[in-house]
Amino acid sequence: MARMSVLLPKLAQKRQFWILHVCGWLAWGIFGKYLYTRAVVEDTAPDYFPYVMVITFIGMVISLFLRLLYRFVWKRSIWLRAVTFVGGSAAAGYAWLLARSEIYTRWLESSEEMEAYWKELGELAELYIKVSYMQTFSSAFSVMLAWSVFYFSLKYYRIFQEYRESALRSAAMAHEAQLKMLRYQLNPHFLFNTLNAISTLILEKQTELANRMVSRLSSFLRYSLDNDPMQKITLRQELKALKLYLDIEKVRFEERLELQLEIDPEAEDALIPSLLLQPLVENAIKYAIARTEEGGQLRIAAKVFAGELLMEVGDNGPGVDLVDGQIPGASGVGLRNTRERLQELYGPHHSVRLSSARPHGLIVSIRVPFETGRETDPR
Repeated sequence: MARMSVLLPKLAQKRQFWILHVCGWLAWGIFGKYLYTRAVVEDTAPDYFPYVMVITFIGMVISLFLRLLYRFVWKRSIWLRAVTFVGGSAAAGYAWLLARSEIYTRWLESSEEMEAYWKELGELAELYIKVSYMQTFSSAFSVMLAWSVFYFSLKYYRIFQEYRESALRSAAMAHEAQLKMLRYQLNPHFLFNTLNAISTLILEKQTELANRMVSRLSSFLRYSLDNDPMQKITLRQELKALKLYLDIEKVRFEERLELQLEIDPEAEDALIPSLLLQPLVENAIKYAIARTEEGGQLRIAAKVFAGELLMEVGDNGPGVDLVDGQIPGASGVGLRNTRERLQELYGPHHSVRLSSARPHGLIVSIRVPFETGRETDPR
């Protein structure tokens, strides 16, 4: 399959060359030679059109030898390519001139007829021959030079396209690697906390709870690994994944953890990066619920407004003193990685804002463009 993906562009490039090559020569023969001559000369020979088609075909063949020559020197020095460009065009033009002259004298006008015409010109015959020769050579050289310009332009254009595509692929790979690094940086932190909790349950001989926690951890990790951070999922799917995570935390906190969902039906179909809310919920549990003996309430809200999806993750914990909307001295990776993921995906078209809840607690508000798509089951 990979080999086919490489061969197809090459076949397309070859087809493109042959189409341009044949159409370009036919355009010269019909418009640049035949119709132009008919417009300038009142009476042309009956066989003039077949003659034009024959010399057009010969020019087409000669230019293919030029192509072989250019491909031979393509990877050589720029000076050799420049000399070959001019010299090859001149040599091809001269060869074409000889072929045209031979066919013209054998097909349209015999040598006897031309000699009789030159005798009529008298002393001007020699000058006429030289001028006619130079005009014909200049015309042939110009056509071959134009073909060479076309060939080199097409070649450099393809190289430019390859470099451009390579640069885009490199940028996309770097972008994907950055997102995956940010996403998967969260999982070890969560995994560490969960395994500690399971270890505690085992030491306390609460095997049923430990088994339930391992089962839910397995489901959550399978979901996390199966979803590409480059792909977006619906908020409905995100909430399902969040429920897997909260089921694990429920084993730890039991009734101390209260969940409140305020999700507008329209917002459920919105597309967001996978596991976007999980690190924010994890932070709320770690810094608000876990630090209060009686636990607390976790609130998740989402709505669509003015073409944007507005999401909030809040808690009623002890809160924190904000400075310019930031937490002074914060060193956790959750909120920082969330900001960086959104920056990678949305650029300036998003916002993450922190605010204090009343009477106490913290609210994280996220604004992203509202977009929808077909939902797929991550399982």
